[in-house]
Amino acid sequence: MRDADGRYPPIEPFETGMLDVGDENLVYWERCGNPQGEPVLVVHGGPGSGCSTNQRRAFDPERCQIVLFDQRGCGRSTPHASDPATRMECNTTHHLIADMERLRRHLGIERWLLFGGSWGSALALAYAVRFPERVRQIVLVDVTTGSRSEYDWLYRGVGMFFPEAWERFRAGAQDSDILAGYARLMDSEDPDVRDQAARDWCAWEDAVLSLEPHGSPNPYGDRPDAARLAFVRICAHYAAHAAWLEDDPPWHRLAGIPGTLIHGRLDMSAPARTAWDLAQAWPEATLHLVEDAGHKGSPTMQALLNEALDMRA
Repeated sequence: MRDADGRYPPIEPFETGMLDVGDENLVYWERCGNPQGEPVLVVHGGPGSGCSTNQRRAFDPERCQIVLFDQRGCGRSTPHASDPATRMECNTTHHLIADMERLRRHLGIERWLLFGGSWGSALALAYAVRFPERVRQIVLVDVTTGSRSEYDWLYRGVGMFFPEAWERFRAGAQDSDILAGYARLMDSEDPDVRDQAARDWCAWEDAVLSLEPHGSPNPYGDRPDAARLAFVRICAHYAAHAAWLEDDPPWHRLAGIPGTLIHGRLDMSAPARTAWDLAQAWPEATLHLVEDAGHKGSPTMQALLNEALDMRA
């Protein structure tokens, strides 16, 4: 039974581990719920946010085997991207896809449901395109696909609505190429330089969400120091390379996979057009545009998500 907040009661993992994925990286993973239940994989956002205890509570623990993991460089995975000595060339979308598949094989799972939001939706889609035979169903919220145009919108185009904040964000990059500038600053050996760049980046991310009627006012800036540094370093690294994804993905490879897309119409960071275009290219997907929600969600969005997860899992 879900609580008043729309989630199942808190649970603890019945198994955890650190998966050696190569390149001196260990990826934290955990399993919760029913060991014999329907396997689901929670793909967290960011990139670089790490998985959370609340994400364990999205699925019915009696029916589902809930798998969560921290992507390279963040959360409990090591080495941590907050450490400037951590190599970033071994942290790309292609590495993360391979990590997910390695984890599936390690756990002995044949096929699983993918659940992701924001960056997590882009990574889930990239995995599904690469390994469609391993995906049973997909549920996505705050839909993004990681396209170059989406990065251009988030870190330039939407600045037309927030000119003061965007000018501060641009100036903080100390480079005409904003994304490359922040990626360079976050690799600095000077901790003050990294800290200021992370604060400037998060101030921009929070500004883009500032008009939304729900959620906390500073979801990015209020993160603990190490988590904020890792998040920004990984985000800037991915954004500067357009996440190493194709501009025209082969969405036809999703054919036969049922999907649910839930997106807030008020989402300034990820315009609804992305979710709309994906739904047109993926006939098995059902799109829900939520009128009172943005990227931070709303009670209406939570109710739709609960219905989709309970039905799909």
